[in-house]
Amino acid sequence: MPSAALMLRLVRSFLDFCRVEKGLAANTLAAYGRDLARFTAFAGAGDGGQLPESEGVRRYVDTLYARGLGGRSVARNLVTLRNFFGFLLREGLVSADPTAVLILPRHWKTLPKYLNTEEISRVIEAPDKARSTGLRDRAMLELLYAAGLRVSELCQMQLSDLNPEAGVVRVLGKGGKQRLVPVGEVSLEAVGAWLEEGRHRLLKGRASPYLFVTARGSRLTRQGFWKALAQYGRKAGVGRPLSPHMVRHSFATHLLEGGADLRAVQTMLGHADISTTQIYTHVARSRLRKTVEEHHPRA
Repeated sequence: MPSAALMLRLVRSFLDFCRVEKGLAANTLAAYGRDLARFTAFAGAGDGGQLPESEGVRRYVDTLYARGLGGRSVARNLVTLRNFFGFLLREGLVSADPTAVLILPRHWKTLPKYLNTEEISRVIEAPDKARSTGLRDRAMLELLYAAGLRVSELCQMQLSDLNPEAGVVRVLGKGGKQRLVPVGEVSLEAVGAWLEEGRHRLLKGRASPYLFVTARGSRLTRQGFWKALAQYGRKAGVGRPLSPHMVRHSFATHLLEGGADLRAVQTMLGHADISTTQIYTHVARSRLRKTVEEHHPRA
């Protein structure tokens, strides 16, 4: 089995390649790092002086199932290994890819959970606008729903990314790809109120390039916004756990239900493949079927 130091060097080289050559996002790199740390621990417990071959990788996959991981999580770990061994093969560090003969576990695609328009309105109105943090959170919720952003995209947004005159925001998405997303007057008004009345009170004279900041002067983290959103969901009476991605799902679902073009929604969401966006058409059809079953006299 390769030494721990060698494995660490291989993993570090792979992650450097993903960051520099492929331009992958920090969250993706962190996920790769966690998956490969788990694999490294397994590999270090073996023997033979080589990286695991196909049978060894199969045994590793068995350990993932034994830990209680579902098909989706196992598939993600296997994709990480495929990318890792593909890199090693291209670099001439291995002679064969042991993951090539392995089949990704099948898993059913679950329809995205989303809020209806009334629930979205209640959540957006939940922050206390008499407080600086309430103005910030209201602006963040408006922008999150108006542009269908990922929470990381929302939290890392800078002042220079906002163009209220043109009615657009510049979004830095996965892999460092930029896109321009149109936003409506309501969300721009909420952001304007935050900039005029709340942001300077939190910063207290300090400078920050970020659009949404905390009382410490730093940008609001994904975890911080997630926690606040969960509280607003409870305050709004949403009877299920609320996440930023659920608001993003609601944005896409409501657009398609309103007749938006699928390609336009793909562009606004920043999906590289339209098949990722097509899941929302299933959501719309599922809701239509439910409407027919509930209201048609011969359903």
